[in-house]
Amino acid sequence: MANRILIVDDEPLLVKGLKYSLEQDGYEIITATDGEEAVEKALNEKVDLILLDLMLPKMDGLEVCQKIRQDQQTPIIMLTAKGEDISKILGLEYGADDYLTKPFNILELKARIKAVMRRFQNTDQSSIDRVIKIDDFKMNTLGRKVTIRDEDINLTAKEFDLLLLLASNQGKVYAREELLEIIWGYEYFGDLRTVDVHVRRLREKIEKNSSHPEYILTKWGVGYYFRNK
Repeated sequence: MANRILIVDDEPLLVKGLKYSLEQDGYEIITATDGEEAVEKALNEKVDLILLDLMLPKMDGLEVCQKIRQDQQTPIIMLTAKGEDISKILGLEYGADDYLTKPFNILELKARIKAVMRRFQNTDQSSIDRVIKIDDFKMNTLGRKVTIRDEDINLTAKEFDLLLLLASNQGKVYAREELLEIIWGYEYFGDLRTVDVHVRRLREKIEKNSSHPEYILTKWGVGYYFRNK
């Protein structure tokens, strides 16, 4: 069954070109031209990945991303015409899994789509049914589910991958450069602040007090690690 991609953009020519090019690679494409339509289709139709423009009528891409993340973890690649770093970081803070600045090369976009889908869909067979449990923290690698004090924690695909890496290697300190390479991959042209943003978001979601974390700890001047049992 073909992977289904939702393209959200209000530029008809761009949408038409992307739809044609991605369909040539075997993807099934549905489209939306404003933020409200995007949320409706993302939540009511089966979608494997969302290409989401930042500047949209009715509801901007950040608000769309936030509303989708309240309900599901479908991978989101943010498309933005803005070149400022703050726009990229904001997109990631609101739950996007990657971003690409317009104008972009279609081959680079296709590479990003494959990389994000691969990270989201692939489960290491050696990890099937594996559960990581420390005190009130529980992580199921098969169901990609995290609970804290019996409460389900809503994570993006990238946040889950980052948490899984750290929790599977308790006590091992990872430099931000290592995390960027392992989690985002060589095809990702981001910067180290991306790692800091994701660590901060994880702490806000899983820690009782994100300013005094119990699970994801900082080795000052080196990087991040997950506490030992």
